[in-house]
Amino acid sequence: MEMRKYLSILLVTTLFFACRPSQEERSQPSLIGYWRFVLHSEGGAIPFNMEIFEENGTLKAFIRNGEEKLLLDSIRIQGDSVIMPLHIFDAALLGKRYGSDTLEGAFVKFYAPDQSVAFTAIRGQNYRFFPDSMSLAPAFDFSGKWEVSFTKPNGSTYPAVGIFQQNGDAVTGTFLTETGDYRYLEGNAAGKTLYLSAFDGNHAFLFVATSQEGNQLKGDFWSGKDYHETWTATRNDSAELRNPYELTYLKEGYDKIDFTLPDLDSNLVSLSDPRYRGKVIILQLFGSWCPNCMDETAFLADWYRKNKNKDIAIIALAFERKADFQYAKRMVERVKKRFAAEYDFLIAGTNDKEGTARVLPMLNHVMSFPTTIFIDKQGKVRKIHTGFYGPGTGEYYKRWREEFNSTISELLGE
Repeated sequence: MEMRKYLSILLVTTLFFACRPSQEERSQPSLIGYWRFVLHSEGGAIPFNMEIFEENGTLKAFIRNGEEKLLLDSIRIQGDSVIMPLHIFDAALLGKRYGSDTLEGAFVKFYAPDQSVAFTAIRGQNYRFFPDSMSLAPAFDFSGKWEVSFTKPNGSTYPAVGIFQQNGDAVTGTFLTETGDYRYLEGNAAGKTLYLSAFDGNHAFLFVATSQEGNQLKGDFWSGKDYHETWTATRNDSAELRNPYELTYLKEGYDKIDFTLPDLDSNLVSLSDPRYRGKVIILQLFGSWCPNCMDETAFLADWYRKNKNKDIAIIALAFERKADFQYAKRMVERVKKRFAAEYDFLIAGTNDKEGTARVLPMLNHVMSFPTTIFIDKQGKVRKIHTGFYGPGTGEYYKRWREEFNSTISELLGE
């Protein structure tokens, strides 16, 4: 994208909060319909689909990834510019119209503007990677469970489990890692090549792999503007990761967690406060920037509404991208409002190793966001679960919910 075009899009953000719809705005062609967006990463096109619609006079949209429909409910139009704030995240799609059926612009993370990615979008295209007229019939079935190894740019590796479902040339699925999952992936099989993508408002992913002899895959993983890893996989129905309850633990000599942190009104809150005594505590280590945390918060908010009359409390410790309290408060309030979460949120600091160690020095590390800590009525830590396997993981998500409810029932019964 030309620099002047990009700057003109960014300029529109100043109008987002300041301008009311003008006659020019109302006279623009409607955006309603199905759109195919393509993010232009260094690794190639990262496609995703969007349905734009009007509800009670407000322009809204669903970002579609497989079974997921991620709601955008505050789309604004100013002249020929379109502003799409992205769900709970500090990010937006900022675009300009070119005719009635084309948008061009950038996916902008406001906390990291150097990571902006250009996009184009065309109305009326509802395919993911290839239109029917250009699709190549699949020559390999990618369905099943895969033992995966990702290789980072520095040469280090980490394990994952891939789970894919294939229907004709349509493929959905995800990767599970020891820090969480890659959420809802959607794409196509063409010949012996697998194409998967996802866009959740904060992360943009592209996975491409080719089948090899012996039920193996070899491929590339691109994230955002230019991050790249390679990966290999072997079909293995028994593939598993390490136990998520054994990855994060209290250092020797500790059996409790304590902290004093500000809530969203700047009041200091401690785990030892009288209101938490004699209660089972669920401690959620999360960040407003984290899509896996978004999935866990959706679960916890709904669960707590149904169980808040019990001797239980949920406390979310927010580790944010910036040390600025007002910035963190604004982002966490956005999460709390989006999911109608009624439990307590505290501002814990920044999401780097130094920030987490400063607040929770009794832990060996904070390996992942989210991390969920179960504390009994006597204030002792009973379990720590690293990461979260969300609804995009199918049976793994079901298993996590069963384990969660079983643990809470056990602790409440003591």
